[in-house]
Amino acid sequence: MIAFLGTGLLGANFVKALIKKGEQVQVWNRTTAKAKALEADGAKAFASVADAVKGADVIHLTLKDDATVDEVLATASTGFKPGVLIIDHTTTSAAGAIARTQAWKTKGFTYLHAPVFMGPANALESTGIMLVSGNQEVVKKLEPALSKMTGKVLNFGPEEGKAAGIKLIGNLFLVTFTAGIADTLALAKALHISATDVLSLFDSWNPGALLPARVKRMSTGDYSQPTWELNMARKDTGLFLQAAQAAGVPLAVIPAIAAEMDRYIAQGHGNDDWTVIGKDAVS
Repeated sequence: MIAFLGTGLLGANFVKALIKKGEQVQVWNRTTAKAKALEADGAKAFASVADAVKGADVIHLTLKDDATVDEVLATASTGFKPGVLIIDHTTTSAAGAIARTQAWKTKGFTYLHAPVFMGPANALESTGIMLVSGNQEVVKKLEPALSKMTGKVLNFGPEEGKAAGIKLIGNLFLVTFTAGIADTLALAKALHISATDVLSLFDSWNPGALLPARVKRMSTGDYSQPTWELNMARKDTGLFLQAAQAAGVPLAVIPAIAAEMDRYIAQGHGNDDWTVIGKDAVS
C-alpha cells in the first residue's frame, strides 16, 4: 500500500495515475479538502499525516521545500511501518537531500530523493523524467516502480544529493529561458512586432537545437575561434537596450548580461567568442 503526502496539482495526478494502475493509495494534504477530493478517484484521505502513512510500504512526497519535508516527515514518523520506503519528489536543496538520507537511515528507514521534470499532465499520463542518485542498491530496487510513474528514470550514480543538484540546474535553465522569452517579447513590443511574428520566426528557426553544442563549446574553455565576437555581440545587445529604452519598455535580464559583457571586454576578451562570458563558470 502507498501513502502520498502532498496532493497539489502534481501530487494529485500522481495519485490518480497510481490508482489507475491498481494501487491502494492513502493521501494527506495540509489543505484537507484537496486530499478529500481524491476519494472520488478511489484514494483514502486522512486529516492526520500520521494516520495517512499507517500500513504503507512506500511513502511518496510532493511538498514545498526542505523545511516542509522535514516538518511533515517528523510528524508522520509516529505512524511509520518498520522498514517503510520514503520517496521524496520535492524540489529541495542538495544539502537537504543528503542530510535527510543520512538522518532517516540512522533511524532505520530508507529515504530516496527523486525529483522530477514533470508537469501535472505528465504525472497523470506517467510521462516525463525522474532523477535519482545515491545508494545504487536502493535505486535498483525502486527503479522498476519509479519507471511506471514516469517515462524515464535518470540515474546519476552513487553520489547523494546529485539528483537534487541536477534538478536545480534544470530549473535554473527554465527560469532564465523564460526570462529570456519575456525580454524577447518585450523587445518585439518595443519594435511593434507581434508575438505571432516572433512565433513564426521560431517555427522556422529553432535556437534550442544549438544548446548541446553550446554547452560543449563553453565547457572546453576555448574561446579563441569565434563565430560571433564578444565586441559584436555587445554591439547588438546595445541595440536591444536602445530600442527598449526608446519605447519605454523594461528588459529584465539583458541589462545584467550587458554588464557582464562589459566586464569581459574590459579584461581584453572583446575579440574572443562571445561565449567567453561563461568563462568563470567553467574554469
